[in-house]
Amino acid sequence: MSSMDSSASVEGGCLCGAIRYRIAGEPLSRSLCHCRSCRMASAAPSVAWVTVRLADYAVVAGKPAAFRSSPPVVRTFCGTCGTQLTYRHDDSPDTIDVTTVTLDDPERFAPTREIWLEDKLDWESLNERLDHYSRTRAEGKHGAG
Repeated sequence: MSSMDSSASVEGGCLCGAIRYRIAGEPLSRSLCHCRSCRMASAAPSVAWVTVRLADYAVVAGKPAAFRSSPPVVRTFCGTCGTQLTYRHDDSPDTIDVTTVTLDDPERFAPTREIWLEDKLDWESLNERLDHYSRTRAEGKHGAG
């Protein structure tokens, strides 16, 4: 059952406005990812993601293009302006990651952790206020130093 209640939902979309989406419910996680795949897909040194239940995500205008960036991963983006919108992993069929900065109010969903530090570019600084993980949260915190 979806919790797509318009009073609790937030919206976002791509740079050109062709794609609009809505998410509802509390985020499951909020991460800043440094993996090479996210960097290449976004042409940025890292990407902020908010993870929500798939049932709480809906495209309300336009139709995103999709690209399988690795065997278990599908990313969506605007076919007109190229804005990266979502990430889905076959191992988590009930969740979807949405690019935080495409939300109309991204400040509301600041990352709480940085992941995939083993892929982080040397010239990008860490945010010391966040938890840090060599890969994913499931694999444990990154050592100090």
